[in-house]
Amino acid sequence: MAKQKSIIKLEGTIGDISFYKSKDGYLARERGGITAERIATDPKFQRTRENGAEFGRAGKAGKLLRTALKQVIQNTADGRMTSRLAKEMVRVIKADLVSERGLRNVLDGELELLTGFDFNIQGKLSTTIFAPYTATIDRVSGLLSIEFPAFDPAIGILAVSNATHFRLKAAGAMIDFEKETYVTASSNSDALPVKDPISDPVQLSCQLEENSGQPLFLVLGIEFVQIVNGREYLLSNGAYNGLCLVKISGISNS
Repeated sequence: MAKQKSIIKLEGTIGDISFYKSKDGYLARERGGITAERIATDPKFQRTRENGAEFGRAGKAGKLLRTALKQVIQNTADGRMTSRLAKEMVRVIKADLVSERGLRNVLDGELELLTGFDFNIQGKLSTTIFAPYTATIDRVSGLLSIEFPAFDPAIGILAVSNATHFRLKAAGAMIDFEKETYVTASSNSDALPVKDPISDPVQLSCQLEENSGQPLFLVLGIEFVQIVNGREYLLSNGAYNGLCLVKISGISNS
């Protein structure tokens, strides 16, 4: 793959060279000479087939997680979130120490490796929220919760310059990767002032199924608003609105 450096940018095919535009600019590459049939049947491409199968499985798992959390992701995801999540899902699959190559999967892997994944790389939660909090997953009760003790937003939150308030949000998801189904629950705080101390604890609770054996995911996010004459205006600033996987409990065999 090569970048086009000429003044005139090309798109299309000339001979065996394909010219196209991507997120990385205008690129050019030579058309491949290996057929899909050969890759699917030739023993020399066994590893390629194994890697392809696992990458496809990772992509499907990432899509299911994104779909389950769509409601909270839609205003906080960066343009490369999908590919970044797929890459992390590959790490999860490669941690499978039970299955053979090509058959490794997310359930036998380590889903906890996704802990700390930011859906908006331009607005990482760790660079926006400095206030301490506790994230908890209780499988027996099915309660996923996040609690902030009383704190001062002037110190604990890096706010957008023209924001008057912020809102904390959480979402919990129970995902069955085999059946490709999910159940979600969400919770939001009130609009909290960015300059006034928060005197009471803030608790976000998401109630899911009791005693679930499926993987459970808990995300924490923040969004900023401006309140003018009693009306709220959401500030969709990609540099600040963050969302992160803060707690994960993989499949339970109990």
